[in-house]
Amino acid sequence: MTRIASVHGALPSHRHTQHEVTDMVARLCLPPGADRRLLDRLHRHARVRTRHTVLPLDGYRELNGFGPANDVFIRSSLDLGAQAVRGALRSAGLRPTDVDLLMFTSVTGIAAPSVDARLVARLGLRSDVRRLPVFGLGCVAGAAGVARLHDYLLGRPDDVAVLLSVELCSLTFQRQDTTPANLVATALFGDGAAAVVALGSRRAVAGPEIVDTRSRMYPDTEHVMGWDIGSTGFTVVLDPAVPDVVRRYLADDVREFLAEHGLKPKDIAHWVCHPGGPKVLETVMDVLDLPAGALDVTWRSLADIGNLSSASVLHVLRDTLEQRRPEPGTPGLLLAMGPGFCCELVLLRW
Repeated sequence: MTRIASVHGALPSHRHTQHEVTDMVARLCLPPGADRRLLDRLHRHARVRTRHTVLPLDGYRELNGFGPANDVFIRSSLDLGAQAVRGALRSAGLRPTDVDLLMFTSVTGIAAPSVDARLVARLGLRSDVRRLPVFGLGCVAGAAGVARLHDYLLGRPDDVAVLLSVELCSLTFQRQDTTPANLVATALFGDGAAAVVALGSRRAVAGPEIVDTRSRMYPDTEHVMGWDIGSTGFTVVLDPAVPDVVRRYLADDVREFLAEHGLKPKDIAHWVCHPGGPKVLETVMDVLDLPAGALDVTWRSLADIGNLSSASVLHVLRDTLEQRRPEPGTPGLLLAMGPGFCCELVLLRW
């Protein structure tokens, strides 16, 4: 089996209370003198206490268009990405030259050469390292990335594979946009990165095993989540129907997947769930009939750093490993959902 050797998170140095971010969004998005009661209510109900941003809050007013924002994305992704990968390799007791595959995912900026390519020399990776940049998976990419590392390592059991996620969601907040979708996004999303080191079955290492994975696309749901891309950059598409889609499909997929391994939801000792937002998490709890406290690590991550898109579930995985210290042999399920609309499930054995 593939084993997860380490997970390391990296956050920008600028940390703010939710109230401070709300005031910044009011200045950035609302007309002078506008009624801000809807904004205040959405931010208050997001269950987020603090967030990190790649720029100081005053710096967002100076971003003029997609180009300058994307330039910040590239520079900051290199800094945070290098920090995350170095930390993950150090925790795994590995050197940069040990890495055979570097997979990079983000949905909050673009670069060519891609961020992973720009990191090769900076990190001291081998010149023959395989690279896989991925764009467009959004929030599901943390779980999907772990699953794709597993796919790769099944065919190359001697290899070391690294997944890097960098999401700088604050750079996508749309100025002078008072739509509910933009205001909800500004209430939930933060900035951060995470890296996962996974090893093939012929390498001895401690860490949870990846037992199996499952991908699922849902019909006629392309409109519920994603981006509209224009001259001002990424404008969020976030339909209020997202919890309804989760309610309709998720439980059957989880139960069928677990049943193939002789398991039921009640057998899962640790749930590593992407913090999509309060309504989504409440729906997950309900449809899977999870016991109180099952998603405590996820709720805590949402409160402490917000939703980091694809990096979030990796922070939850790291926190589960460090805070819960799962008993060896117990099953866990890593899950996330994202644009498509789709879900990704990864069955773990600690």
